[in-house]
Amino acid sequence: MAMKRREFLKIAGLSAAAGIGGFSALSLVKNGLLEASQYNRDPKELKASRWGLVIDMSKFQDKEAMRKISAICHKKHNVPEISNPSHEIKWIWTESFEHAFPGQESPYMGDEIKHQPYLVLCNHCDNPPCVRVCPTKATFKRADGIVMMDMHRCIGCRFCMAACPYGARSFNFINPRPFIKEQNPEFPTRMKGVVEKCTLCYELLAIGKPPACAEQSNGAIVFGDLKDPNSEVRKLIATNFTIRRKPDLGTLPSVFYIVSGKEKTGGHEHAG
Repeated sequence: MAMKRREFLKIAGLSAAAGIGGFSALSLVKNGLLEASQYNRDPKELKASRWGLVIDMSKFQDKEAMRKISAICHKKHNVPEISNPSHEIKWIWTESFEHAFPGQESPYMGDEIKHQPYLVLCNHCDNPPCVRVCPTKATFKRADGIVMMDMHRCIGCRFCMAACPYGARSFNFINPRPFIKEQNPEFPTRMKGVVEKCTLCYELLAIGKPPACAEQSNGAIVFGDLKDPNSEVRKLIATNFTIRRKPDLGTLPSVFYIVSGKEKTGGHEHAG
């Protein structure tokens, strides 16, 4: 039986209040509507004070390895493959150093670092400007630091896109559904006129699994709690030279990059 929009929004609102986002409840209604009063969180759900990523660029062999990570993410989240760059939708992609880290390059930088592509995505900022400008609260920050996107609340004003200094959001100028080659039934598709972006695989965290990019990266992407000094992400930040994208803007990104692959005592930045 098809679910009515009102019924879906009731469950979406409950799951958002529970801290797992608006779409994760879809798996609970796969075989029929689950009443709001019956909802229970999965005991395996991963929890943290502030989720973050450390991306070790030295562990990616080539651009193809990064492309595979993007492909896995996009397939899992029904991101359409649209060839027209004006209509392109992307959750995780590659940029050159000068575009990923403007102002941090120098004429004396080694070619290995300067010409390497860098995997970029939503930074899940601790001080996200996108959240402040959204008039409908379609974009919001969860208690664990994940910056979410509720496509049902989005009115397509694109204020969040203008506010995001990382270009991490995409707008569906056309209907994206015909451009999904192999639809994942466990994650919803979007419609024309809404913004979308990486949501740090909140739907996987809700059932005890890490983000797909981290799980499939063979250790190149490490996921963990930035507030836990004993977490792997904190240990990597403490023992490696790390940088973040546009740190001077004060957005406090939750994504850190190891660009040299050489361990040092004391990280370049701290978790905040």
